[in-house]
Amino acid sequence: MNEEQVILVNEFDEKIGLMPKLEAHEKAVLHRAFSVFVFNSKNELMLQQRALHKYHSPGLWTNTCCSHQRDGETNIEAGTRRLQEEMGFVTSLEETTSFIYKAPFDNGLTEHELDHIMIGYYQDAPVINRDEVADWKWMPLEDVRADIKNNPQEYTAWFKIIFEKFYEHINIIK
Repeated sequence: MNEEQVILVNEFDEKIGLMPKLEAHEKAVLHRAFSVFVFNSKNELMLQQRALHKYHSPGLWTNTCCSHQRDGETNIEAGTRRLQEEMGFVTSLEETTSFIYKAPFDNGLTEHELDHIMIGYYQDAPVINRDEVADWKWMPLEDVRADIKNNPQEYTAWFKIIFEKFYEHINIIK
């Protein structure tokens, strides 16, 4: 099986090439990514705990799902695909904002991503893919915010950045 390719972009989200995912993380090259936030009718966020064997951020809590777009795939198509692969369901997604972040990890890899934030709604329990996800839970946004403040080591770097800088883009009550 070929290694997954990520889409290299400039700061304007214009494609400038492709690179194997691991190489992009080793070289800290800016590439396109997305983060999906799924809420229920109580405005609780579905969190996932990353699988314990992930090569970075294993066992940390994060947004509902996240990954990288494939070449030729829209952000919504990518988010929908990955939500099905990781959490076992599909729901309509809406893009809210995007931002660039850079986060080095203890293992020598660095996330340097232009991350597109998407919102969706779902009421049921997911059917998680154990290769990707260790656990999941619904949590009110204010509880998430307080827990990040009290236990930052339990959350992924990108999730903490989104909560700190882009809270208004995920706290959309319908």
